[in-house]
Amino acid sequence: MTAPFAPLGTPLKEGAQRLLLLGSGELGREVALEAVRLGLEVVAVDRYSHAPAMAVAHRCHVIDMLDGNRLRQVVETERPSLIVPEVEAIATGTLVALEAEGWRVIPTARATQLTMNREGIRKLAAADLGLKTSPFRFASTEAEYLEAVAAVGLPCVVKPIMSSSGKGQSTVRQASEVLAAWQYAREAGRGKSDRVIVEGFVAFDSEITLLTVRASDGTHFCPPIGHRQEAGDYRESWQPCALHPDTLAACQAMAQAVTDALGGWGLFGVELFIAGPPDQPQTVYFSEVSPRPHDTGMVTLVSQHQSEFELHVRAILGLPIGEITLVQPGASAVILATGASDHPQYSGLDRALKVPTSKVRLFGKPVAHPNRRMGVALALGDTVAEAKERAIACAAQVQVIL
Repeated sequence: MTAPFAPLGTPLKEGAQRLLLLGSGELGREVALEAVRLGLEVVAVDRYSHAPAMAVAHRCHVIDMLDGNRLRQVVETERPSLIVPEVEAIATGTLVALEAEGWRVIPTARATQLTMNREGIRKLAAADLGLKTSPFRFASTEAEYLEAVAAVGLPCVVKPIMSSSGKGQSTVRQASEVLAAWQYAREAGRGKSDRVIVEGFVAFDSEITLLTVRASDGTHFCPPIGHRQEAGDYRESWQPCALHPDTLAACQAMAQAVTDALGGWGLFGVELFIAGPPDQPQTVYFSEVSPRPHDTGMVTLVSQHQSEFELHVRAILGLPIGEITLVQPGASAVILATGASDHPQYSGLDRALKVPTSKVRLFGKPVAHPNRRMGVALALGDTVAEAKERAIACAAQVQVIL
């Protein structure tokens, strides 16, 4: 693991610890806020101006983060104490080189490189660690793709090896959809690769995110988070998600195995499929892992004593985590744009916040496009069902004006 906690300086003064945030969306903004609260100087980087985290950072840069030369230039200019990737589309080879030169990449450059690419992390999980996954094949050409679909069988899921928020992902149920899924994956993926993964469809009963924290005082697990996806992107999440005790133990063992293999300190979002009813031991399948806070984990802004963002910053600074406490069952529901706009506005917050225990977080994204996540509604309840009902009702009242 990395070095122990070092004294903090003062932002914008000599001796400040500087956090370079590579990716400045809504998750990056919350990381930036927690870093500022703990006295770090934050520099936000993204591919577009006025990204959410830039509004709370001390400085910002707009670059193509897939351009290794530009990425290196920013690092050498800012000289950060911590390089914190928050998106997939980054020149990870440059991060590996920078780490070898002594720069600190969170959690590690290798972890970032493996997890930003579905091929790397799937091979680590299935081949190296022997974790249970859906059947899968990779393809770079149309001929290889058709062979992969034939080998895996229908239905199957087709994804670019590098993407986020469901971009480029399709569920193929019949032969007439096969070629369209291939084209969509190639067009909507991030990065410069045309390679795709074809996954056999798993008949799961639920999918969860197990937030796993590697820190100076050991490995910690948040209560499991359930979530519902649509078009490959999450729509609601809730915490806790009911699991059989044996299933929870199996999930934690799987999450620890993959995060130990990746190494470093920080919070990881481990995505798992769960098959079977919660009143008996269930089958657990590994899906993916993100070496950073997870979108479904936004529920922890209300449901936990320490949110996933606070846990991430504490861990990467070498600070202890201690006990992770669930305050009350909580839920989140996304607020989506229905069309495109260069100056989105919002209405309905007066109605939304009449929902008991509700909160609204608008991300401040400068541009809207159809189904872009523009905000999130959060709520607590005496039960998960009540929290979900409140969060969904709150989100339904907020309208993105185009």
